[in-house]
Amino acid sequence: MATALHAILPSESVGMEPQHIVSLARTAEDLGYDMVWLPDHLLPPRPYGTTYGGVYEPLITMTAIAAATSRIRFGTSVLVLPLRDPFLLAKQASTLERLAPGRLTLGVGTGWDAVEFAAVGADFANRGARADEALRLIRHLHEHGRGPFNGQHYGFGAGEFAPLPSSPVPIMVGGTSGAALRRAARYADVWQGVGLDEAGFRERVGDLRRRAERPIEVGTRTSMDAGTTAAAAVAEASGLAEAGADHVAVWFGSFDGYSDRMAEFAHLWRQAHD
Repeated sequence: MATALHAILPSESVGMEPQHIVSLARTAEDLGYDMVWLPDHLLPPRPYGTTYGGVYEPLITMTAIAAATSRIRFGTSVLVLPLRDPFLLAKQASTLERLAPGRLTLGVGTGWDAVEFAAVGADFANRGARADEALRLIRHLHEHGRGPFNGQHYGFGAGEFAPLPSSPVPIMVGGTSGAALRRAARYADVWQGVGLDEAGFRERVGDLRRRAERPIEVGTRTSMDAGTTAAAAVAEASGLAEAGADHVAVWFGSFDGYSDRMAEFAHLWRQAHD
């Protein structure tokens, strides 16, 4: 199977209007990208930028992307799951899936900044356990639409959940730690790494395959900012594809020149892989 090409949309500038993100998603679709991703941070301790992306709430933004496009898929890379109410998140995800059947992937992580957790009154120490249980709850709601669900952190008895998604919403777990790989092996349909070279990617995929009892799509993120040539970026992404990546997601830097870099990368990628 050919490696799918994804784009990570810029969402790090408070001055960038959300319509610009939607426009870039349309451009990505026209260029033949398979999927676009949006980041997530609720209340970072420093201004939004390269470290803290996610100025605009990703699920609402993806609703606009769904309305403005017809083919391209979209997802969160990644939504900080322990900062979200899983009941509401399950309803948001199933609603978005019904609006754009088969196009949503719910990408999640546990977060890494204790200051951000403290700012919103969330427990940082037990974020992993709450994320695991939230994933089980979301699956339960999407599959059964009713209780009971009994957990240590979340649970309910009577209650009706709707709408059910028209097809299961794929869960993507991001991260390269042992905990992230264990979580992906247990709950995910997709795993996505970040900051890995070919050897590191192969190592993590091998670890994941040993842990998992079912097929899981594997991918990773790379970048082509204004200081990187398209040839170098495509060569790096091609190496990751040869290492077994089912998808490669590329971040093209800040908004200025983003569409041009995205187009140049897509052109060279097609030359190398078509």
